[in-house]
Amino acid sequence: MKRVGFVLLLLVICLGTAMAQNVGDNSVYFVTYFSNANVTAAPDGTLRIINDGTQATSCPDGACNGTLWADIYVFDDSEELISCCSCAITSDGLLSESVDQQLVNPTGPTGPGIYGSTFSTRGEFTRGVIKVVSSNNGNPTTPSPTPGLRGWATHIQATKVKLTPEPPVETGPFYVTETALADSNLSTAELNNLGAACSYGLVDNTGYGWCGCSPEDEDF
Repeated sequence: MKRVGFVLLLLVICLGTAMAQNVGDNSVYFVTYFSNANVTAAPDGTLRIINDGTQATSCPDGACNGTLWADIYVFDDSEELISCCSCAITSDGLLSESVDQQLVNPTGPTGPGIYGSTFSTRGEFTRGVIKVVSSNNGNPTTPSPTPGLRGWATHIQATKVKLTPEPPVETGPFYVTETALADSNLSTAELNNLGAACSYGLVDNTGYGWCGCSPEDEDF
């Protein structure tokens, strides 16, 4: 009887281990914030996203397939879209994005997949929200949620806030913290709104623009 019980215990442990190894996080939607962008003496924030290889089905010569796109949507603190873009990340690849120069207030030629855009007519932005959809089609106006991306962001924290005279001003010295992007629930309404807002901004010359995508081998 003891032997039977021992065998059953081993089976339970083995099954539990196998199940644990096969259970992953299928999140496709992530959010974070940015702060103190374009602020004198404040360091630049960074968004970093990796492709964990979930979608890879083969790896000829060590180069796995399963490329995904980080559909990135940046909003100011008044809930208005600043920029959007779709950046390719190959399996096991790393994307690094500058908050100040690429996501919030880039300058330069327009177009997806390159540095910068021309939406500086809307002025500078200091704080807001960054949303990322893990997608498989490379078009931020029609995101296609597919699991496989994971991300982190640095946050620029001020040590003092002056409330008067208005508006409030955050001052240094500044400190940098880093956290994982928060897994979030992606509703159909939110998915459609992100695509529509991006499409409207890019097509109708509203002052929004493409955020720039760094090459995977240019981390900073």
